[in-house]
Amino acid sequence: MRTADSKHTPDEHEPLRKQLIALLDGGQAHVTFDEAVRDFPAQHRGTIPPNLPYSAWQLLEHLRITQRDILNFSAPPTGGYHPIAWPDDYWPKSPQPPATNSWEQSITLIRSDLDHFKTLIQNPNSDLFKPFRWGDGQNLLREALLIADHTAYHLGELVVLRRILGVWHK
Repeated sequence: MRTADSKHTPDEHEPLRKQLIALLDGGQAHVTFDEAVRDFPAQHRGTIPPNLPYSAWQLLEHLRITQRDILNFSAPPTGGYHPIAWPDDYWPKSPQPPATNSWEQSITLIRSDLDHFKTLIQNPNSDLFKPFRWGDGQNLLREALLIADHTAYHLGELVVLRRILGVWHK
């Protein structure tokens, strides 16, 4: 409730923002990102198991690239949003990480970009429902749901891949 001397309006969408953050953090209905990538053996990161199309590295890097693209779409860097080509720019070509520290770097960037995106959601001045000036009517709420849905889908694939390789810890 707003009082005469209050300097701001309470955020009526705060409960929704909290639910979105919980959804983005994962772990309510499936493993978290950290659980899915924890202790993944380096020697298996570039392995494509029989009858699966991607290695763990390709899945991880696809998550990073896609999340960054959604972040850039939702909060474009200076110069505006510049789309990347589907599917070529969303998937790494090589099943192998390019360097020994690539796996850890990708994980760090995924976490950092997710934190940046959650900051957008948590900002009470961010309108969750207002369509962006670019795109086809997308808004911040839709992009948050897209990140959560896309990440959950590919984390499931990563867990199956780990099970097939015999490196799932649960």
